[in-house]
Amino acid sequence: MKRRAAVLISGRGSNLGALIAAAAAPDYPAEIALVLSNRGDAGGLALAARSHIPAEVIEHRPFHADRAAHEAAIDARLRAAGIELVCLAGYMRLLTPFLVGRWAWRMLNIHPSLLPAFPGLHTHARALAAGVRVHGCTVHLVAEATDSGPILAQAAVPVLPDDDEDRLAARVLIQEHRLYPLALRLIAAGHAGVAPAADSALCNPLPSGEVPE
Repeated sequence: MKRRAAVLISGRGSNLGALIAAAAAPDYPAEIALVLSNRGDAGGLALAARSHIPAEVIEHRPFHADRAAHEAAIDARLRAAGIELVCLAGYMRLLTPFLVGRWAWRMLNIHPSLLPAFPGLHTHARALAAGVRVHGCTVHLVAEATDSGPILAQAAVPVLPDDDEDRLAARVLIQEHRLYPLALRLIAAGHAGVAPAADSALCNPLPSGEVPE
């Protein structure tokens, strides 16, 4: 039986689309059963509707900075829907210990850097400023400290000499769309930490000829 997963979004839902596409496979061990957003104008809501996935908005503004009350409403909806796993996909709200604790070891996030390098925002600009030669993305379990939870999977991309922030971000996003479905598959199947196939994003993230020396 597939495990019921919810995806929390704030924007366009790029990684949501990748998860929906992966979960459509009959042998995928999770189904995207619910999409929640804190913004009514999030583009990912339309994507969920086109995919016939229940989608709801729980705006944060009516809660007047009471983050715990907002998260209690989210938690109640997740539990009412029988959700087992939660994926953050461009959810632009810092979580309090309440929601993190309620979904400990069952909440995943994708971050656009090779953690522990560059936690937080503006990761691509910071990577370029630091002069790193390899950048990438990470799927991790959510912990109370920002981007600090146990790492489930990572994918790397080279930083090329003519990269700017947009070009680097686009290259990382390709890997995000490969990596997040893989990590959710491993968690949903109970195989987190098991080596995936050699052609997966985790094991072979760098296109031939682009490995930095």
